[in-house]
Amino acid sequence: MSRIAIVGSGSWGTALALALARRGGHSIVLWSHSAAVAETIERERENLAYLPGYRISEQIAATADLASAVGDAEIVILAVPAQHLRHTFQKMVAFLHPSQSLVSATKGIEDASFLRMTEVISGITVAEVPLPSLAVLSGPSFAQEVAAGFPTAVTVAAASNRLASWLQEELSAPGLRLYTNEDLIGVELGGALKNVIAIAAGTATGLGLGHNSVAAIVTRGIAEMTRLAVACGGRRETLAGLSGLGDLVLTCTGPLSRNRQVGIGLGRGGKLPEILEQLGGKVAEGVRTTSATLGLALRRDVEMPITAQVAGILNRETSPQNAIRALMTRPGRDE
Repeated sequence: MSRIAIVGSGSWGTALALALARRGGHSIVLWSHSAAVAETIERERENLAYLPGYRISEQIAATADLASAVGDAEIVILAVPAQHLRHTFQKMVAFLHPSQSLVSATKGIEDASFLRMTEVISGITVAEVPLPSLAVLSGPSFAQEVAAGFPTAVTVAAASNRLASWLQEELSAPGLRLYTNEDLIGVELGGALKNVIAIAAGTATGLGLGHNSVAAIVTRGIAEMTRLAVACGGRRETLAGLSGLGDLVLTCTGPLSRNRQVGIGLGRGGKLPEILEQLGGKVAEGVRTTSATLGLALRRDVEMPITAQVAGILNRETSPQNAIRALMTRPGRDE
């Protein structure tokens, strides 16, 4: 069993902690950027801010002290929002050592740089100290269902199959089944890009356009996700797996999907700031990932028509109705 630090006390980080605690044997620390949240978890044994209703066992310690959280951990799982990952990792990198394993469970692409999360991490160093081994955890997984122990299958990807297999063994838990993969690029991009497509699917739902439109968006969405992933060096087959199609279907159709909720709100004529405020401090990663995806696609010369229309809606350059119309009236082509 391992000493595990989970960096990020949002719903996803908390759910992972709960799943790993059910397995038993691990020593688990949950780090929060907020001392108040950490104190509440320790006192109430519940994350009232981000995942209320689920008891947090005494096996999980909560802290706002980053050094003590990650310093002696064997496995460090990053579960912070994508746009906060760089700042968080810059603060923690000095406390890490090469013998650790670092797992990114964050789904997104960084603004401006258009970098995947492992690329952000790899670009941050302290002196000549090597970084820990890197891996990615991704797949179709609503935090509430993982917290409840519902059966969930996800992917752990690492360049080393030996590392992926070890993490598979250490992070598997009752209700949480892990599959291994060596394609970090495909797994990361699948987890990030599906959030953008989910906004489009939610928009169609909000407009009342029926199930056919959502099915079309999911199907054509996986096509453009795959084009970009392959152009970046990922494998086509990865996007047909859990971290691609599996996560896409869940996020485009599941009622717990925050990105889908954003799309529904936009389709119903809501304003983005008000829709995001209704999320109660939780993050819909697709909102920020959309522009980064377009930037990455432009850099790789990849056409992303659904993503482009989502960007137009988010930036108020087009209406949801006109965005769907633009997609439906594009020139015909082979599938």
